[in-house]
Amino acid sequence: MKAMNRRKLFTVCATIAVASLAITAIPAQAAEVGVSSTEIKLGMTLPMTGTASPGYNKIPAAVKAYFDYVNANGGINGRKLTLVVKDDQYVPTLAVAKTNELILKDKVMALLAPLGTANNKAVAAVVNPGARKIPVLFVNTGFSGFADKKKYPTTFSILPSYIMEAKIMAEYIKDNFAGKKLGLLYQDDDFGDDALAGFKQAGLNFDIKVAYASGSQGDKVSPGGWITKLQASGAEVVILFGVSSATAAALGTAAVMKYAPQWILGSVGGDATTIKASGVPAGVLYNAVGASFAPATTDTADEYVKLFQEIYLKANPTETFDNNVMVGMNTAFVTAQAIKAAGKNPTRATLIAAIEKSGKSFASAALVPLNFSTTSHVGYNGYWFGKYSPTGDLKPAGGVYTVYTTDSGTGAVVKSTYKRPAMPAKGLPN
Repeated sequence: MKAMNRRKLFTVCATIAVASLAITAIPAQAAEVGVSSTEIKLGMTLPMTGTASPGYNKIPAAVKAYFDYVNANGGINGRKLTLVVKDDQYVPTLAVAKTNELILKDKVMALLAPLGTANNKAVAAVVNPGARKIPVLFVNTGFSGFADKKKYPTTFSILPSYIMEAKIMAEYIKDNFAGKKLGLLYQDDDFGDDALAGFKQAGLNFDIKVAYASGSQGDKVSPGGWITKLQASGAEVVILFGVSSATAAALGTAAVMKYAPQWILGSVGGDATTIKASGVPAGVLYNAVGASFAPATTDTADEYVKLFQEIYLKANPTETFDNNVMVGMNTAFVTAQAIKAAGKNPTRATLIAAIEKSGKSFASAALVPLNFSTTSHVGYNGYWFGKYSPTGDLKPAGGVYTVYTTDSGTGAVVKSTYKRPAMPAKGLPN
């Protein structure tokens, strides 16, 4: 009887031991929202429809094209990247509702490139991803406040701030248009306030400043009022610091009213494809000054532009590879590296830690550096200037990129000596 019990005990123990070995042989899986053994899910809100949608509604397809490319090459540690997109129509209340859907219904691991200053501020205040430890990766806005780690602990900027852009723009104007009468058309919200702060910091004064309410570019009356004021002031150089749909409205109206100052377009509102699609002829853009942190989209000698074009146009053969596409693909490219750096079984916490630890060294298409660290959530910090060609393409003056960098504070504007990392093999995170 005792021998029988010993045999039963031995059999049970052996069974438990075998089961234990089987369990340890199964690869560990990340116990995290939005992460399964086969997938990592990310969510995005932006205007797919509405007044502000032109141009921006191309970003999801750009992100998806790069993610699909990564997935076709094995994904990130065997997991595919999935993007869930919600249309917020550039309305803060809708951005809050759609972000809640992404978090509670779609159960995404992180929020990716949500668009707009007002929308992101509303989400931060109501949804509060920072308190919930949800990463908000690479917000698609240059509002300087989002780089404040204490206030937005899980949010990472990627675009240079509007303050940086205004400071660099002021330096360009002092060097090239000294003594000219200056005009400014700007969006009357945090977007424009940042620009005003940057111009003030740089000591640039305007002969006239015209503010427009976000969304008013879509009506038939407002643009005429903007141009009437600028023209009456005698402004010889006019900065357009708004979204591309506002730039298109201003340029189109000015052409009709035969007002042709030297235009300087802000990076947000300088997407030529969006402007031309609104009915503004390419000739109206000719010789306008524009700014970018990424190489020109026509610069196919650039290895990043070349690969991104190939990937995007293979997936979207009837579309145009433009600046919005470039920004979207580059954001996806940096995101893939961040997820790779977060470990074999990434969590929200390891993703944030990976960007803080390694983000500064991530490869990217930009001609300026990323500035992530354990104390900084600042992304890029500079721009180069160029002029629009007769076909409406932004190209560097003389074919040479002269890049300027600065900060959102009192730091000087300096010529950059940054050397961009070479693209990883096949453009995949390593």
